[in-house]
Amino acid sequence: MHAIVIENPGEPDVLRWTEVPDPVAGPGEVLLDVAAAGINRADTSQRMGSYPPPPGASEYPGLEASGRIAALGEGVTGWSVGDEVCALLAGGGYAERVAVPAGQVLPIPKGVSLVEAAALPEVACTVWSNVFMLAGLREGESFLVHGGSSGIGTMAIQLAKARGARVLCTAGSPEKVARCRELGADIAINYRTEDFVKEAAPVDVILDNMGASYLARNVETLGTGGRLMIIGFQGGGTAELNIGKLMSRRASIQSTGLRARPIEEKAEIVASVREHVWPLVESGAVRAIVDRTVPMRDAATGHRILEESTHVGKIVLTVRD
Repeated sequence: MHAIVIENPGEPDVLRWTEVPDPVAGPGEVLLDVAAAGINRADTSQRMGSYPPPPGASEYPGLEASGRIAALGEGVTGWSVGDEVCALLAGGGYAERVAVPAGQVLPIPKGVSLVEAAALPEVACTVWSNVFMLAGLREGESFLVHGGSSGIGTMAIQLAKARGARVLCTAGSPEKVARCRELGADIAINYRTEDFVKEAAPVDVILDNMGASYLARNVETLGTGGRLMIIGFQGGGTAELNIGKLMSRRASIQSTGLRARPIEEKAEIVASVREHVWPLVESGAVRAIVDRTVPMRDAATGHRILEESTHVGKIVLTVRD
């Protein structure tokens, strides 16, 4: 098969479409003929050498993919060869085939194309596990997501709105602010011209991908009993925390990652997404937001687009044009 190989850490041009050995479905795994794979910020970090795959994971980038089941490993039940599915991966999605634990496989939601489905697993699992399973966002509470026009942001806005929350977000241009409102944001804040603390506070739950640069302002924005979920550190990884302000709000901060979790935990998250999120997708209340598709062999172009941050939603790599 062919896969995208990172020859050396560096800029997008280090991504090469190269012939590599085919994977094999081990016990408890399914082998997927990949149709499409979503691009995530984690992939660009891996390309730069700052986010290596966890032990035992594929060395090729790609944390989500869609396709058809080509083979079943020993002990796998509930799936058949030929089923159209999408999957949450620890790596290996940028390839013509990938082996994945059966517990991380999801059916394609009704009404969703095979290509669109590649944009769902990573963002759906990230948002659902953080905002609802851990932070416990409830109907009637307020929710702020930073980067509302990103893949994570577009999913978070829709899910929180569908679950009855008051939704706020930040975005970096008037055009992106408008798109966030179209997706259901009650308040969309241009972080380049507005102070999100002033415009948003107080809120019950914040989903943050910036880390250090937003920490103090996020704490200021939390209301009493507020919960800050940190899922990235695009704004740096080291910052001072005013514990007094956190305690005065009886608030909490939790940082999480999805990729390196044990497969049992991922299977639990995937099962919960199938139960709670997939019906919303099938009803049309939540949808995959795909900005554009790019041929997988030209993954470097997809990475450049992502890093330019001109897109809204996800960029998806397709194995076949």
